[in-house]
Amino acid sequence: MQHSKIAGIGYYVPKNVYTNTDLSRFMETSDEWIQERTGIKERRFADRLGETTTTMGIEAAKVAIARAGITAQDVDFIIFATLSPDYYFPGCGVLLQREMKMKEIGALDIRNQCSGFVYALSVADQFIKTGMYKNILVVGSEKHSFAMDFETRSRNVSVIFGDGAGAVVLQPTQKEGQGILSTHLHSDGADAEILAMFYPGSHANKWMPEKPGYPAQELGGLFMTTEQLESGAALPYMDGPAVFKKAVVKFPEVIKEALAKNNLEAKDIDLLVPHQANLRISQYVQQLLGLRDDQVFNNIQKYGNTTAASVPIALCEAWEAGKIKEGDLVCLAAFGSGFTWASALLRW
Repeated sequence: MQHSKIAGIGYYVPKNVYTNTDLSRFMETSDEWIQERTGIKERRFADRLGETTTTMGIEAAKVAIARAGITAQDVDFIIFATLSPDYYFPGCGVLLQREMKMKEIGALDIRNQCSGFVYALSVADQFIKTGMYKNILVVGSEKHSFAMDFETRSRNVSVIFGDGAGAVVLQPTQKEGQGILSTHLHSDGADAEILAMFYPGSHANKWMPEKPGYPAQELGGLFMTTEQLESGAALPYMDGPAVFKKAVVKFPEVIKEALAKNNLEAKDIDLLVPHQANLRISQYVQQLLGLRDDQVFNNIQKYGNTTAASVPIALCEAWEAGKIKEGDLVCLAAFGSGFTWASALLRW
């Protein structure tokens, strides 16, 4: 049976660098406070109007497509992972297809937040294995900065996230032992509200004027008030310590699952590329698995948490730096809102 391999990879980050000290101009925080809790030193923010989640994804896709030795016309399916789409609908996949002047191919949008890229990679892998598609473009892209509140009340969230995009082209390979060996996907919604953004959403109050006769009002629907907007009720919410406790359990769990599936051990990993959620989480997982510094790649220090984009950005940087060579065993792992978590084990 044929397998899937990453034939091309690329990433893009905006030129605007915001250091921790820069953020201290807007909120009560400091470089020391942020680094101690997250390991982050700086992050990139997209231009307010000139760059979107889709345009950043396109830039990453262009590089991945060129490195795969194909053209945009050769791509036969798109999978786009993001939690910060250009529009509430339609999704970014069709916007990328339009702007890159691709054929009328299928486009699938993935909403699995921090695990989005690994989920997308797993979906693409199934299509390649069955022979349905031969050149699948998988994109992870985020523009968090447009929705962040840079006041002290939101600093636990806003100091963490950054903007950027990563992409890969997946193709079939007949080479035994090469490519994606296995992927592992999980979820548990028991504590979904620990890390969430409730607006817009049909379960939450609506931001619209109260007008008699509106169906939502007649049926008992609620509307978002000015007071709620001003209070920050429409902003992302995260219980950081609770998320940390979940992540440090599920991260190593899903990595060990991938290794066990392939009769391998942690010492066999040439490079672990974790989702860049928090440097402290990555360090904890590294210690738990007994991995050396050269076996784990982190770049959250430079980019912050770019959620669905973080794994492909880190994977591409590691490859460009020569830290991934042909034949290397690479493990990707992610954990995020939902909660969802996932891993992928591949032979480069």
